[in-house]
Amino acid sequence: MHLLNLGILAHVDAGKTSLTERLLHTAGVIDEIGSVDAGNTQTDSLALERQRGITIKSAVVSFALDDVTVNLIDTPGHPDFIAEVERVLGVLDGAVLVVSAVEGVQPQTRVLMRTLQRLRIPTLVFVNKIDRRGARYDAVLRAIAQRLTAAVVPMGTAAALGTRDARFLPGLGPSALDVLADLDDDLLTAYVEDTVSYDRLHAALVDRTRQALVHPVYFGSAVTGAGVDALIDGIRQLLPAAGDDPDGPVSGTVFKVERGPAGEKVAYARIFSGTLRTRDRIRFGAADGSSDAGDLGTPRTEGRITAISVFDQGMDVRDDLVAAGRIAKLWGLADIKIGDVIGEPRKTHGHFFAPPTLETVVVPGDGADRRALHRALTRLAEQDPLIDLRHDEVRQETFVSLYGEVQKEVIQATLADEFGLDVTFRETTPLCVERPVGSGAAVEFNKKDGNPFLATIGLRVDPAPVGSGVAFRLEVELGSMPYAFFKAVEDTVRETLGQGLHGWQIPDCTVTMTHSGYSPRQSHAHQGFDKSMSSTGYDFRGLTPLVLTQALRRAGTRVHEPMHRFRIETPTDTLAALLPVLTRLRAVPQTTQTRGASCSLEGSVPAAHVHELEQQLPGLTRGEGELESAFDHYAPAARGAVPERRRTDFNPLKRKEYLLNLTRRIGS
Repeated sequence: MHLLNLGILAHVDAGKTSLTERLLHTAGVIDEIGSVDAGNTQTDSLALERQRGITIKSAVVSFALDDVTVNLIDTPGHPDFIAEVERVLGVLDGAVLVVSAVEGVQPQTRVLMRTLQRLRIPTLVFVNKIDRRGARYDAVLRAIAQRLTAAVVPMGTAAALGTRDARFLPGLGPSALDVLADLDDDLLTAYVEDTVSYDRLHAALVDRTRQALVHPVYFGSAVTGAGVDALIDGIRQLLPAAGDDPDGPVSGTVFKVERGPAGEKVAYARIFSGTLRTRDRIRFGAADGSSDAGDLGTPRTEGRITAISVFDQGMDVRDDLVAAGRIAKLWGLADIKIGDVIGEPRKTHGHFFAPPTLETVVVPGDGADRRALHRALTRLAEQDPLIDLRHDEVRQETFVSLYGEVQKEVIQATLADEFGLDVTFRETTPLCVERPVGSGAAVEFNKKDGNPFLATIGLRVDPAPVGSGVAFRLEVELGSMPYAFFKAVEDTVRETLGQGLHGWQIPDCTVTMTHSGYSPRQSHAHQGFDKSMSSTGYDFRGLTPLVLTQALRRAGTRVHEPMHRFRIETPTDTLAALLPVLTRLRAVPQTTQTRGASCSLEGSVPAAHVHELEQQLPGLTRGEGELESAFDHYAPAARGAVPERRRTDFNPLKRKEYLLNLTRRIGS
């Protein structure tokens, strides 16, 4: 029996969870189809998902289609939860992208399709809701070809659209041959000679779909079941089975972490190679398990698998093992994190979507237990690392990163429902970054010039290309002092770069250690080790922020703000009212296309003003304007007042204050 790990993806409200219910019912896993509105669907198990009628967390459910076992992963559709989708994409063999026959191609649809194509994930398109009033066939198919991909193959036609009798009529039309012939010279020759058989055409369709070069399109309704049988045939015949080796070395990827009833961590993992058994001791950790030249590397952890569950016929059931190709729930790995690789290190695709570009402060309600709040937020950050908690010990404030306002509401409701904590939030602000302007170096020597630490550290900061990350290099001999001291410097460098000269993260730079030195282990006669005379890790962790911030001062940094690329579809006669508002919001239209009575504008706008643009657009365009926006890049912040972010560290920019705060912490 073949295995297929299948993702269902869509813009919010396109009907992907309803389609999941229909597939489970057709496969015989459930007797009655649940409703999103009624809150009784199989994959939306969280109380908050049932209340809101949206998917917040990815969910896995398994079913059989003849000789194919499908592990289906239902993903969130709202852009505020795109990180949950990102974690799933790396474990898929194929995908179904759901489009609404009424609303057509929507902003999130385009974002998802671009990513699926970039990752070369074989994808079928299912146009849902053909039974709804306003459903369209030709217009939606044309929009898919224009806005998603030209390589679409309609797998049939639709009849009686907009009625309960709407149905899908399977059959490959002439356009299938046109699309496939463009990708296959032999097929093109046969096409010219008029000798193409249906079997040859179908074989070409299978081959090119599995290569993610063409995308078959089905129409139907998850509610009535129209077109779903044809889609199931497509899933069975056109998408590739998992080609993993159960006899190879164990290697898998964790894409979700949750807590069990007793508070234990449970990891959801796709096994790509080998067979993992209960009681196995297994190493896990960083994605590729390697380090760049000159980096000291990240150590991996080891743990013992205490229990395994695999997915089967709509349930997860305990098993003694999980083989390559399957998805499992694993117990026993207390330090496991989302994105960790289990077993043999393997390269991953990295990030597919942009990180959060907004931040807010969590404000506890009257009488709230701040420690309980911190524990609860830490639990939420385990499930979504991009929440990225920042805690200000001086002001007793906790910051969280966000994709949008809906995510903030969900965090608030989760804290109330699951942890009994009442919170509010401060105003959401954009998350900027800092980038070095030039190069800068600094050094402090052991026992010289008022250095209170028994350590010598010299660091040089150099700019690095956008997206390259932080690289730590050595220009000193690794054997010149104990390895633990070098590791303390590197770890502290990475931590300190979380807050640059203006308080923002520095995501890309190269830091080179140019000087090193320490006081060797010493002791008085007939006495034990005297730490007042010998260097410890504390000396290197304490001195590094002072040296690094001095190097950053000499290099200089500039704050960059997040920018979104936007696309607005609007009636042409509304441009006169719209353009001045775009200017006030610092949006820059770069291209304008007019098509009769409508036009489209594309350009960039600061992330800080996207929400305001969304709110004002309906009034400026008689309710006819459509906005699509997504993070695109960081740009230098506008001249004038430099955006500052309140620091949550001991402020190494102010030496006396830093040393005093550090001394107080050690004393406490």
